[in-house]
Amino acid sequence: MAENPSYPKGAAMTLQHDESFMTEAQYLASERLSESKHEYLGGQVLAMAGANHNHSRISANVLGEFRSHLKGRPCETFMADTKVKASQNYFYPDVMVDCTNAAGDADFLSSPLLIVEVLSNSSRKIDTTKKLLIYINIPSLEEYVLIEQDIAAIIVMRRKRDWRSEYYYLGDQVTFDSIQLTLSVEAIYDRVDNDDLKQFKQAKFETNHQ
Repeated sequence: MAENPSYPKGAAMTLQHDESFMTEAQYLASERLSESKHEYLGGQVLAMAGANHNHSRISANVLGEFRSHLKGRPCETFMADTKVKASQNYFYPDVMVDCTNAAGDADFLSSPLLIVEVLSNSSRKIDTTKKLLIYINIPSLEEYVLIEQDIAAIIVMRRKRDWRSEYYYLGDQVTFDSIQLTLSVEAIYDRVDNDDLKQFKQAKFETNHQ
């Protein structure tokens, strides 16, 4: 694990700008009827595009590990179909942990404990600037996690460490303090297809067959 006080370049799902501006109430009403997902930032509606296979694999790996770990406990894991309200903004994090026993008919959460975003090139800037500043001002949030998909690198920011960035790579173990779970970086990237994973697997194979 490496630590750096500066924020890395990274982001979550692809966003496409929509020129429409709405009030918060208009956005919520329209989103309930929409067939596609939109995020809401400062009155502007942002249309979300689909994710590639690596993005989906990473999200599914994290969701599965979190859900299994939290089974039977007060906190629960939500996937990207659930919105989070942050001030007057609304986003769809890739994975979120909430401990408020949210009502079944609610369509957004407002007190997440942990937020995970899987990064992509197209929305890297917004997720590491505007979204980051908005997320860390959610009073309940303890950890914000950014996971790269094109390389094997994970960034964890924790409230108790003043939101400083901590970096994890293949061969490292990542502890999510807020839910008391430790996972290997390799497990988080299970089945992911990128050069880092290919080289890591080849090196392991060669080591095991010496």
